[in-house]
Amino acid sequence: MLSTSQASIDSTRSSPGRAILIGGLVSGVLDITAAFVVYGAFGLGPVALLHGIAAGIYGATRSHGGGLATAALGLLCHFLIAFAAAAVFVLASRILPILARIPLLFGPIYGIAVYFFMQFAVLPLTAIAQHPTPLKFVLIGCAIHILCVGVPIALITARLAPAKPPTP
Repeated sequence: MLSTSQASIDSTRSSPGRAILIGGLVSGVLDITAAFVVYGAFGLGPVALLHGIAAGIYGATRSHGGGLATAALGLLCHFLIAFAAAAVFVLASRILPILARIPLLFGPIYGIAVYFFMQFAVLPLTAIAQHPTPLKFVLIGCAIHILCVGVPIALITARLAPAKPPTP
């Protein structure tokens, strides 16, 4: 029989909703912080970067003239994407439990998958003009997505929402 404290730990450990919420928040904060630092080193300020995200909705010209309200929309879009990425991983781990059982293998793979999904599926559907991405920025983007998106989401899923083993 489980003690009350162990039962509460077990109910916390199997919370897909909590994994999505915390995974989305953590990966969103880490990813945007990394983007601010890395792209800041190339001369792009935080507001301009957030305008670039909002450009997916408004287009570049209208977005960059939108001030802080448009930057806030860019930040909102960024976090919606982070929550979606967390939700996809958590749901996929329900179908393929091994994803949450080996987070340090599947987290990096997932981070790279998210990066390329954004580049080749999401961005072409937005109002952002498409340009070839230099290899240096592809490698930087993959590294950021491995460390700041894939690994945190996988580790949080493994901790908060591990898939239950099949019953015999």
